[in-house]
Amino acid sequence: MASGVQVADEVCRIFYDMKKKSRKERRLSFFCLSADKKCIIVEEGKEILFGDVGVTITDPFKHFVGMLPEKDCRYALYDASFETKESRKEELIKMIYASSKDAIKKKFQGIKHECQANEPEDLNRACIAEKLGGSLIVAFEGCPV
Repeated sequence: MASGVQVADEVCRIFYDMKKKSRKERRLSFFCLSADKKCIIVEEGKEILFGDVGVTITDPFKHFVGMLPEKDCRYALYDASFETKESRKEELIKMIYASSKDAIKKKFQGIKHECQANEPEDLNRACIAEKLGGSLIVAFEGCPV
């Protein structure tokens, strides 16, 4: 069921920037509903930059999970790094919540993977690896699964 929310232009700009293979700045961006619940907006200050990984952030996935609010929902666009038995890959994953899923889904064309986490237990490396390729995935963000 569509909720009728809009997606802010800044959200789309971040998506297109993250989708580009060259000159990426962000590894992760969070989005949330505006106060009036009518628009999906960028959650300011809730991001992981590529330059932070390995410098101030050693485990991007653990850091991402730690940034989630305890009692509220968020959208996230995450540039995940994982390995299969044959190669190492990076792909965008969108993390969504159901009531306004269609609005953001229409704007984020070309995303290969979608993950809806309903509770904290849904956000672990094994669950994400399963969505990325199941038993083919041997490591996610540098850690074995």
